[in-house]
Amino acid sequence: MTGIPIPADRDALGEAPLMRTVSDRNIAEQVADELRAAIQSGELAPGERLVERTLADRLGVSHIPVREALTRLAEERLIVREPRRGARVAALTAQDLDEISSLRIVLEQFMAVRVQERWNADAAAHLESIVAAMAAAAPGDIDEVLRQDRMFHEALADLAEHRFLDEVSSQLRGRIAGFLRAANAALDPAEQEQHVQSHQDIVDALASGDPERARTVVAAHITRAAARITPAGASA
Repeated sequence: MTGIPIPADRDALGEAPLMRTVSDRNIAEQVADELRAAIQSGELAPGERLVERTLADRLGVSHIPVREALTRLAEERLIVREPRRGARVAALTAQDLDEISSLRIVLEQFMAVRVQERWNADAAAHLESIVAAMAAAAPGDIDEVLRQDRMFHEALADLAEHRFLDEVSSQLRGRIAGFLRAANAALDPAEQEQHVQSHQDIVDALASGDPERARTVVAAHITRAAARITPAGASA
């Protein structure tokens, strides 16, 4: 496999590159951010080789910050490093998916209850506006749906007012973001509408003031999302 799949004449065609040139400031961190985003967007596919020199040339940096960035991403389990075989974008096994989803349920149920305890008109209006924007996305515009989806979960994390919970839950969502994007790309209009409705269900549950209802709706939301993903080694 090759490195980042960007045509050599992309810039000549006037198209914006999928990954930007990295500046000299906080280089390793910026490289990690770029690679993380590429993995989560699906630009870098599961199993794809990550060649340090290729990545360094693409980002306009030396191989040293790229190596440091790959070490960070390995710690986040977004990539795997194998002796004598280099680094590859991590695949997602059935066990990975089960463990990530079960932990997400516990964390995001806790998050939902914290949001519920802090519920007010501003919180309701903010989340409702995100759901409305998601509903307004054209059929098949999965990029917009997922952008609003990400904003929705980021808003929940902010409203929960718990920094470490936000950090851990964001890392877990990031671990499966690329796989969710690939799965959601196949949503038909009815399924896209159901996906939007599942977020409205969360808002309604939060507004109800019933913690058990909030926990139940959040668990169902995460379980449905996991069910759309085909783990490595499973038939599509």
